[in-house]
Amino acid sequence: MVDETTRIQDYWRDARIAMPELPERLPEAWAFGATPEHADELLELVLAGIKVGTASSLWDYEQSGDPLPVVGELSIILDGAGAPRAVIETAAIDVVPFDEVDEAHAFAEGEGDRSLAHWREVHERYWRRHSENPRGYAPDMPVVCERFRLLLPAAPATAPRPGS
Repeated sequence: MVDETTRIQDYWRDARIAMPELPERLPEAWAFGATPEHADELLELVLAGIKVGTASSLWDYEQSGDPLPVVGELSIILDGAGAPRAVIETAAIDVVPFDEVDEAHAFAEGEGDRSLAHWREVHERYWRRHSENPRGYAPDMPVVCERFRLLLPAAPATAPRPGS
């Protein structure tokens, strides 16, 4: 059985064959959402070209000690089972208060009816339930609004490896 780390390394090797301009260094691999089902739903929006933005709590970054995303950074996006399915590149980052996130960003996230009202409802509920920090949600909380572009959808086509 192939473990998750090996799958990610194999995916990156195959991605670099498909796109030789990709760097050798393995990017961070992560999934959208808080549950496997949510990860799969959001991934499908990315693969369909609908979801080109995401939002994170700055407070969660501070709590975890994880660095903020930066423009030009690559990420491997995982599905709900932890399998690598896409490569994205961060195109823009803005940190704004929750209540100042605009309609354009809500639309870029691609969820629901893509309205700002829907975005606010879903994200407030998400941060109340799933925040990694004790402050949770506040109307003026700092939100990291990220725009990205899909570089490589799904798995690159390669020949099966022995023992796969």
